[in-house]
Amino acid sequence: MSREKVVTLQGVDHDSATGKAKDVLDTAKAQVGFVPNMYANMVNLPGVLDTYLHGYKLFREDSGLTPQEQEVIFLAISHENHCEYCMSAHSMLADKQSGLDADTLNALRAGEKAADPKLAALDHFTRIMMKTRGNPDRNSVQQFLAAGYREQDILAIVLAISVKILSNYSNHLFNTEVDSVFADYQWPE
Repeated sequence: MSREKVVTLQGVDHDSATGKAKDVLDTAKAQVGFVPNMYANMVNLPGVLDTYLHGYKLFREDSGLTPQEQEVIFLAISHENHCEYCMSAHSMLADKQSGLDADTLNALRAGEKAADPKLAALDHFTRIMMKTRGNPDRNSVQQFLAAGYREQDILAIVLAISVKILSNYSNHLFNTEVDSVFADYQWPE
């Protein structure tokens, strides 16, 4: 999908940021080690980045899902939203930090079914949640639970969708340039 920047706002430079924007960027830099382009854009309204960072941290720490499962969810959401930035970033995180195997990562990036049945069920149900705007039918829920997931995992998906909507939609508005650290995972290829 060809996208163009549709807002006139520019990314906020961390070194010249002030007030709440500076505080939130300081937090972001402490968590990630640098200020990604996405964060510099989101902080134009500090509450957007602050909410994103808070929800993202809670999902990572409290979802009860493995790092691999978390990346499957983030990749499914970002793929459904066609967010090139987040697909690139989460592909790198899936490979380098979360330990998602290459075959599964490649399948998810291509929108194909993962070979692992449980991860395939997670990907499928996350996409159902996106496509139905959080209104899955009872059969879809039962299939998800039958794959070994819990009802609480559905709420974890809701949290992940909430967080990714903030980042995916912000990236769409800004046509955020993929940071060099994610460049080897540029999506689509």
